[in-house]
Amino acid sequence: MGWRREQRWALELGLPGAESLTDRTIPTFARGELPHFAGINTFLKAPYAENVRDVGRYDAAVIGVPFDSGTTYRPGTRFGPQGIRRISALYTPYNYELGVDLREQMTLCDAGDIFTIPANLEKSFDQITRGVAHIASSGALPVMLGGDHSIGFPCVRGIAQCTSKRIGIIHFDRHIDIQEKDLDERMHTTPWYWATNLPNVPATNLVQLGIGGWQVPRAGVQEARKRQTNVLTIDDIEKLGIEKAAEIALELAWKDADAVYISFDVDSIDCGFVPGTGWPEPGGFLPREALKLLGLVAAPGICGLEVVEVSPPYDTSDITALFGVRVIVEALGSMVAHGTLGKHKAIIDKPVSY
Repeated sequence: MGWRREQRWALELGLPGAESLTDRTIPTFARGELPHFAGINTFLKAPYAENVRDVGRYDAAVIGVPFDSGTTYRPGTRFGPQGIRRISALYTPYNYELGVDLREQMTLCDAGDIFTIPANLEKSFDQITRGVAHIASSGALPVMLGGDHSIGFPCVRGIAQCTSKRIGIIHFDRHIDIQEKDLDERMHTTPWYWATNLPNVPATNLVQLGIGGWQVPRAGVQEARKRQTNVLTIDDIEKLGIEKAAEIALELAWKDADAVYISFDVDSIDCGFVPGTGWPEPGGFLPREALKLLGLVAAPGICGLEVVEVSPPYDTSDITALFGVRVIVEALGSMVAHGTLGKHKAIIDKPVSY
C-alpha cells in the first residue's frame, strides 16, 4: 500500500528514529505526510518538480500563480499559493467517504510558482499562459493556485493554444466577470470576456454558478446576455437542487465541447466561511453545497482547474486557504473515483515546446 511505502521511504531518507521511540516507523528527519506541522510546504507535500521539464511524469501538476495586480479592491492574493500550500499540510491524501487515496491512485507534483511581473498585467498574462501551456503539453493536468481572477484568461489561453478542440468552462463565483475592461484594464472582473474571445472557447459553453448579490456590474450582465452565457444564480441552484444544477451545468458546458475547464472563485462561498478574499459577499454557497456540486461537475473529467481569490492577509485561522485546498482535492478525488483523471490528454493535439 502507498502509505506503507511512504513509511519505508521516510526511514530510508530521513534515518531511523531514536532508540527511545516505540513506533519504529518514525524517522529522525520529517519526510512525507507526518507530522502535519513539519516539512517543506509543497502542495499536499507532493514532490517538488524543480526541473519543470519533468512534470510529464505525473498525472497532475500544481502551479502557483502569485498575482494580484488585477484586483480592484483588496489585494493580497499574490500570497494565495503560499497560504494554500502551507495549510495543505493539514490534509492526508485519503478520503474516507470517497474511498480514494490520491497517494496510491494517482501521481501529483508541485512545480512551484510562475514568475509573475507585479504591476504589469500583460507581461504576467504571457508568463502565465506560457507556464500553463507547458504543463498541459506535457500531459499532466494543470492545477493553478491563484492569484486573483484575472488569471482565468491566461490560464485558459494556455490550454486552448495546445488544442484544436473546443473547451467549455464551469465557473463558480458570486460575480459574473465578463465585462471587457475595468478601471481601463483587463482586471479580475474581465477574464471570461477575453477567454471566450478565443476561437475554441465559445461563450455558449460558459456556465456560471452562484452568480448574484450586490456586486454584479451591469456591464458584465449586458455582455453575458449578449454572448449567451449560462448563469445559474444561488436562488436557481437552491430551487433546482444540487444534483439537477450539476446536470444542467454539465449538459451546457459539454454541449459540442471536447473538454471542460473549472474555475473556482472562493468568494462563491458565503463570506462567513471565507473571510480571506478580495471581494467578500454574503449569501453564497454553503461549503458542503459547493463541494458536492464541484464533485459532480468534475466527475466526467476536466482539462484544468484553478482556485482563485484566496487572500491570506484577510484570512482567519487559514480557513479560506483550507477551503482552497479542499476544492483541489475534491476535484481530483472525484476524477480518481470515476476513472476520468487523464482524460484531458486526448485533446492535446498541438503541444508546445520551449
